[in-house]
Amino acid sequence: MNTLMTRYFKVAGHVFSLTMTETCSLWPRLTQYDPFITEQAGSPLFDVRLSQEPFERPGSLELLYDPQTEPGETVVRLSHGDNLWVFDMSPDKDIPCYSHLVATEDFSCGTLYLDNRRVSDAVFGINNSLMLLFAFRTAPLGTLELHASMVSNSGKAFLFLARSGTGKSTHSQLWLDYIPGSELMNDDNPIVRVLSDGTVMAYGSPWSGKTPCYRNVQAPVGAFVRIRRSPQNLITRLSLLESYALLYSSCSGFKAHRDIADGLHATLEKAVTTTPCYVLDCRPDEEAAKVCSAEVLK
Repeated sequence: MNTLMTRYFKVAGHVFSLTMTETCSLWPRLTQYDPFITEQAGSPLFDVRLSQEPFERPGSLELLYDPQTEPGETVVRLSHGDNLWVFDMSPDKDIPCYSHLVATEDFSCGTLYLDNRRVSDAVFGINNSLMLLFAFRTAPLGTLELHASMVSNSGKAFLFLARSGTGKSTHSQLWLDYIPGSELMNDDNPIVRVLSDGTVMAYGSPWSGKTPCYRNVQAPVGAFVRIRRSPQNLITRLSLLESYALLYSSCSGFKAHRDIADGLHATLEKAVTTTPCYVLDCRPDEEAAKVCSAEVLK
C-alpha cells in the first residue's frame, strides 16, 4: 500500500502543502523547496495532491482564460464549471498540455493529473500548480507574485520588471558584477507582501525561472524598476498611475475573479503609494547599473 506523505512549505509567511506517495520518485527532484520546508501548524493555505489516476475532464466546463503565448512561454488555460477550476498547463505552446490541475472553488485544494509520466513533465506540473495556487490564494492577503528579477543591496530589495527577454536578469547580473554588496534574491518570481504596519517586504521563492536561485530571504523593497532597452542610460521616476500600471502588468493572478482582483488592487495601491517606481532606459552595460543604483540607493 502506498502511504501518502505531506510536506509543508512557508513562503512570504504563507504555509502551503504538497501531498504525494511517500515513495514517490519525484521528492528528490523538488530540492528547490527545501529552504522553505516548515512544520505543520494548523491548516495550510492550500494543498496540491498528485493523483495516480488518469485525468477525466469534468463536464460542463467553460473556457475562461486562454491567452496567446510566444514560443518558449508557459501555457496555462483556465476553465470553470460545477464549482471546480481546471488548469491545463504546458511548458511551451508547441507541446501538448500533459498537466491538469483540478481545484476547488476557493482554490484551497488542488489535484494534479499527469497525462505523461516523464519526470520533467511531472516536475513542471507540480511547480506550476503550486505557483498558480499560491498567487490565487494569497492575492486577497496583501501579497503579490511578480514576474521580476530581484537583488538586494544596503539591506533593501530592488525589483527589475520587464517583458520576457527584455533584460531583467541581465540588469541583475550587472548589479552583481559592478555594484558592491549586491546579491541575487530571486530571478523570476519574487513575492512582495504589504505587512500590517505598511512595510512593503520582498521575499525569495521556490520559483526562479531558468536561474536556480531558491533562497528563503527577505528585505524591505527599496524600489521597483522597469527595464527598457535604449541607446542611452537614463532613469526616470514614474507617477502613481504609471507605477500602478507597471506593477499590475507584472503580477500574477486571475484578474477576472472579483476577490483576487480586489485583493490585488488594494495591495498595489498601498505598494505604489509608499515605494518609488522608476523606468530605466538603458543599454546592457556597466554604466546602466551605476546610473540605476545611484538613483535608487540614495
